[in-house]
Amino acid sequence: MSAASSIYSTSFASWRKSIPRLLEAAGLATLAAGHRRIVIKPNLVEPLAPPITTPVGIIEALVDYLQRKLPQTEIIIGEGCGSREHDTLYCFRALGYSDLAREKNISLVDLNQATLVTKTLKKCRRWPVIHLPELIFDSYLISVPVLKAHSLAGVTLTMKNMMGLAPPAHYQEGGHWKKAAFHQGIQEAILDLNRYRAPDFTLLDATIGMAEAHLWGPTCDPAPNLIIAGIDPVAVDAFGTGLLKRKWQDIGHIAMADGELGHAGPLTIVPVT
Repeated sequence: MSAASSIYSTSFASWRKSIPRLLEAAGLATLAAGHRRIVIKPNLVEPLAPPITTPVGIIEALVDYLQRKLPQTEIIIGEGCGSREHDTLYCFRALGYSDLAREKNISLVDLNQATLVTKTLKKCRRWPVIHLPELIFDSYLISVPVLKAHSLAGVTLTMKNMMGLAPPAHYQEGGHWKKAAFHQGIQEAILDLNRYRAPDFTLLDATIGMAEAHLWGPTCDPAPNLIIAGIDPVAVDAFGTGLLKRKWQDIGHIAMADGELGHAGPLTIVPVT
């Protein structure tokens, strides 16, 4: 059993109580040590309230932990929203992230407008050439998605959260959504994106969960009331898919990533109390 297949899980009490003990058990401070910059990537696809988007409270608790453990490390919150009507800075303001950044003296970056680099991978069929923010390649990348089903991708967890990295200048392609190019061959598109840049660490908000879709519909009943952490994005997504009462084998990007970008199973679940 590889360490990468370990999933750390704790019941939600409050962000301030639950997050530090979970991150400590998962060893985040040791994992991120030595990096001069940490980029935190929430899911702020639209300026809509949680559980559709990542709650600012979980990010605040994460920032507090990192500033306490790694006081010399620069912390940036980076996102590139998919909204047609609003830009990412609007989402930051509407969802409390601008206030948080001022309070904690950290930066916000609109990844939709960031300086890009071009990468190539011959094995990628959907994106043999890709354009992504330069920032994410010289930073420790922490993904903080929320537990959600998705009408096209099946689920949207940590690997699909990386779609916020894709710049609209290259991936809107006339669509009404800023990342519309990803809708064509979405499973392969998510897989290829993560081949270029998968998260180094994931903190998954599975306290409530969206049961049927990522922008509408019912929440999970009963709510899982969990927070999940791990370094293996495939393992995290496989576990999260189970919480949504689905099989990871039926989710194309997870099944294809299994054995290449991580391991969907067997998993070691480490409860944190």
